[in-house]
Amino acid sequence: MTLAVIGAGPAGLAAAIAAADRGIRVRLVDSAAQPGGQFYRQPPEALGARRPEALHHQWRTWRRLRDALARHVEAGRIAHLTEHHVWFAERQLGPSSGFTVHALLGPEQEEAATVRADAVLLATGGYEKVLPFPGWTLPGVVTAGGAQAMLKGGLVLPGRTAVVAGTGPLLMPVAVSLADAGADVAALVESAGPKDFARHAATLAAHPAKLAEGAGYAAELLRHHVELLPHHTVVEAHGKDRLDAVTVAALDPEGRVRAGTERRIPCDTLAVGHGMLPHTDLAEALGCRIVGPGVAVDAEQRTDVPGVWAAGETTGIGGAALSLAEGHIAGRSAAARLRGREPDPRWWAAAAKSRTRARQFAATVDAVYAPPAHWAELLRDDTLVCRCEEVPASAVREAVDELGATDARSVKLLTRAGMGWCQGRMCAAAVAGLTGCEERSARRPFARPVPLGVLARAGEDEPDPGRPR
Repeated sequence: MTLAVIGAGPAGLAAAIAAADRGIRVRLVDSAAQPGGQFYRQPPEALGARRPEALHHQWRTWRRLRDALARHVEAGRIAHLTEHHVWFAERQLGPSSGFTVHALLGPEQEEAATVRADAVLLATGGYEKVLPFPGWTLPGVVTAGGAQAMLKGGLVLPGRTAVVAGTGPLLMPVAVSLADAGADVAALVESAGPKDFARHAATLAAHPAKLAEGAGYAAELLRHHVELLPHHTVVEAHGKDRLDAVTVAALDPEGRVRAGTERRIPCDTLAVGHGMLPHTDLAEALGCRIVGPGVAVDAEQRTDVPGVWAAGETTGIGGAALSLAEGHIAGRSAAARLRGREPDPRWWAAAAKSRTRARQFAATVDAVYAPPAHWAELLRDDTLVCRCEEVPASAVREAVDELGATDARSVKLLTRAGMGWCQGRMCAAAVAGLTGCEERSARRPFARPVPLGVLARAGEDEPDPGRPR
């Protein structure tokens, strides 16, 4: 029996290893050249990083996953298919039942391959939520995750003087990483304030290891003399050809900018983030039910489509610890079910308890780190909302106020917002905020852009790189 695991981040690695440990042949399909996903992103060996562990925490966990994967690959139990960019997955009905995963190969993504398996486990992770503001399209403005990826994957600083801003638990490690690498981090601007943490003090206190981790980051920021600005937000990014400063301001209790608190901070880099959203495209293509922003799963991480499991950020953003727990449960469940058995109850209670604790903490973090309620009021009419199609805020507001649009799809049809290269992944949250509607996943036929030639040949006898020869 064969299990295709899509994604080699924490959840995918945990799932692939758990299934292979129990005798299942695994095809681990991932778009990156190395395992680890975004969380355990590694620099290429050619860069000669002397201490790659300095850019990570949970390094021991990563080494354990890396070494277990290597053992299974060497033994032939896992086929690790790197630089495979999955664009579609489908369930085969009839005598040749199972699943076919379609991928584009290599950095250029011009060749195609198919991976066939008896079951599929989706560990496709998440992507950053982007909320626009005046000046956000200037060169020098990057996402917080993008800045971290440049450091971890390329050992490159995005600039010399940085401001880290937005909201979410990612901001502190990004600011510390930039400062440790030699950047002058002028300020960390966080829209959450002390009262937001106080409301959830009891739940947070039940996770002392997480509190200690946060305290460690705070101590590092103080050591680097990084100014902490809680309950603040970025009002505007300034510059002609590239970023040269940002204006930040304090927020009032309702989440609006407090008049008279604006201040300008010189910088050449702004790393900004407002949380993350799950990747659900492949799940939706397979017909899996989506609840809220993520894929719905049962206690075994099974979706409502037989033969399809999901784990990690694709089921809801919760961090690496939750991803590892869900991946391990999903891998063991898939291994048992593929052999026609029930999962072993001896480990089930402990695994479920660990996952429940991680989910409770993730829900609390999500409640604490919410973007300012009135962020959309900061957008001027000429502020671009959809960068791909160059749709300004004025066009979205006109679609709502004058043309009667009440949902993101109507705005898309009236303004082209979301019709570009990213298919709404970057602008969907902003359009929903301006429209006043709930953020929902947009059903897309494919998970990434596909060359027409590849699409025309889909279904032909493409090579299956994971099949033993």
